[in-house]
Amino acid sequence: MEMKESQLQLIKKQLKRLTSMDCFYKNKLEGIDIDAIQSQEDFEKLPFTRKGDLRDAYPLGLQAVPEEEIVRIHSSSGTTGTPVIIPYTAQDVEDWAKMFQRCYEMAGITSSDRIHITPGYGLWTAGIGFQNGAEHLGAMTIPMGPGNTDKQLKMMVDLKSTVLCATSSYALLLAEEIAKRGLGDKIHLKKGVIGSERWGEKMRKRIATELGISLYDIYGLTEIYGPGIGISCDYDCGMHMWDDYIYFEIVNPKTGEVLPDGEMGELVITTLRKQGAPLIRYRTHDLTRIIPGECPCGSQYPRIDTIAGRTDDMVKVKGVNIFPSQIETILAKIKDASSEYQFVINRIDGKDSCTLFVEKNTSTDTDDLKREIRNQFKNKIGITVEVKPVEIGALPRSEKKSTRIFDHRF
Repeated sequence: MEMKESQLQLIKKQLKRLTSMDCFYKNKLEGIDIDAIQSQEDFEKLPFTRKGDLRDAYPLGLQAVPEEEIVRIHSSSGTTGTPVIIPYTAQDVEDWAKMFQRCYEMAGITSSDRIHITPGYGLWTAGIGFQNGAEHLGAMTIPMGPGNTDKQLKMMVDLKSTVLCATSSYALLLAEEIAKRGLGDKIHLKKGVIGSERWGEKMRKRIATELGISLYDIYGLTEIYGPGIGISCDYDCGMHMWDDYIYFEIVNPKTGEVLPDGEMGELVITTLRKQGAPLIRYRTHDLTRIIPGECPCGSQYPRIDTIAGRTDDMVKVKGVNIFPSQIETILAKIKDASSEYQFVINRIDGKDSCTLFVEKNTSTDTDDLKREIRNQFKNKIGITVEVKPVEIGALPRSEKKSTRIFDHRF
């Protein structure tokens, strides 16, 4: 994707500010002549910023403004390793709310809607991001947070919520509970804004069908504001990214080479206006591609494809690289298999052993389903797995992100 002149000027302004003060990037960019950066090609020679850099900067090494300008702290949702702390200025919070408002508007959501927010609050950016955007839009905001499904459904019915904001895992849990309790005719939902984890097409169809709503993928990560830096439109052909606030590239995950539009690789993001903790060429680990051409919706904001997975989601079994998206693609084409699965890897007698637990329709012949999945897995991915079909609802549902691959070898 060609860098706009306005983006280049904002990047140069950021770089000059960051290298003139005592902060993370003054050291990171030491020895680089910022004045010599006059083109996209010059910019692409700058070093990447990685998650490890952000952890090394703990707690406030990323802070790039005086402390009295910081109004909020957020932290990444990861459960392992040193957390990543991201400070925000008042302008950062305002800019984030503006972007999130755009997301709602792209989804056709207005101030007349009632927005039911289930993602978590606290240091995580999700809940408060959805809320700030909804309030900036002027819509009625119902800040439920996760959990307490009984109360969720009561509020959803009594307050006549029209928009559900959730992870795909929790949206599925709510959809199943609504069906189980016969509440379908009492629910007023029209749209769902789903984020924080990738989800397959089969899961998407189940949620949309059971709730009778239109679904929109929202994108973001704590390091780059949070959710709300991009969203899909009614044509559901990628996510529009707000390129007046961020510049993004797709690179080869192994070599770091910038890839042309249309090629799958790792998403790299540079913030253009962020004050509290700007990031330059941050490697997100998310796998996607830039979709060339204009969207049928007419928006001029560029698009990336639905996230296919993460570079750190991959597992290697018997020399074969496996991503969750590959498993989901196989299951999507098998009529009697559900969207829900768990892929478990063990080492037995020095050899890798793989078991795929998958939910099945009640009337399905178990032996036929096992045979079909096993054959597809062998043909498409290249390894043999033991398939164990289970009843719908047997696998755990999550209020947050679902874990689907369990590697017990190490």
